[in-house]
Amino acid sequence: MNVKWLYVGIGMLSFASFHQQDVQAAMLASHHVSVNLNTYVEKAPVIQVVSLIDERTGEEVELNLNEYGYWPGREMNIEGLKEYAASLASTIDTPMQNPKINQAGEITPGKNRVILSEQELVDSIVKLDFDEGQLILPIYETPPTVSENELKGIDEKVIGEYSSSFNPSVLGRSENIALSAKAIQDVVLGPGDRFSFNHVVGERTVERGYKEAKEIVNKQFVMGIGGGICQTSSTLFNAVDEAGLTIIERYTHSREIGYVPAGRDATVSWGGPDFRFENSLEKPIIIRTNIENGRITVTVLTYNG
Repeated sequence: MNVKWLYVGIGMLSFASFHQQDVQAAMLASHHVSVNLNTYVEKAPVIQVVSLIDERTGEEVELNLNEYGYWPGREMNIEGLKEYAASLASTIDTPMQNPKINQAGEITPGKNRVILSEQELVDSIVKLDFDEGQLILPIYETPPTVSENELKGIDEKVIGEYSSSFNPSVLGRSENIALSAKAIQDVVLGPGDRFSFNHVVGERTVERGYKEAKEIVNKQFVMGIGGGICQTSSTLFNAVDEAGLTIIERYTHSREIGYVPAGRDATVSWGGPDFRFENSLEKPIIIRTNIENGRITVTVLTYNG
């Protein structure tokens, strides 16, 4: 439908970019005048663009509110704004990472958790005044739960350990086990921190070095990228369980897998089953992995005493 917009000025009364019928009604009500509305000037709708500013970096993102139904006095497309906020958050949100320390004593600094409050952003956009052209993004940062100073002595005491064997001559599978074991190496969890295997290891893709190898799907062995990583997750599960940590999510394979006893496995799949647990102790823990001669060992350690 073609909508015509008016710019009309009479005395102290002016209307910019309003519907024809709205102008007529307002003039009649407020000024008791009549006007020939066949002689109006067409004007394009007001374009409302707001700059969303990241105070941390000074970077700005422009948002055209007209694309979300913006017009003074009218409701905006809230669901569309929510989708926009979620899309923007996916480029900003960063998980917290505690600092790490390897067996040589070398420390890798941690990273703050960074979160864009999506609902707060949507609410702020909706409440914007017509003349406001900027909005500070509601971004919040949370520091690591474990400091670098707290890493001292974190690997003094073994509280859980488990080993499982694999055939090192099966190269694709062996490489996948090694890659996933490296991903969880030296991970530190503070009290109450939660671990997600899928989140920490990440998506298993060719670009990230994962190979094609056998995996179980619907009780059948099939070839898939990342086949073998379930041996890493299953070995981790048994070590974590021995350490007495709280298991949050675990699934078993649809058939026995051989490298751990029946029912003692933890199957994982990107976008599907995950293995998650929580450090339910009152002190930090660290995870160590070792692969040698066709054997993967996962160890959970903490302070001595």
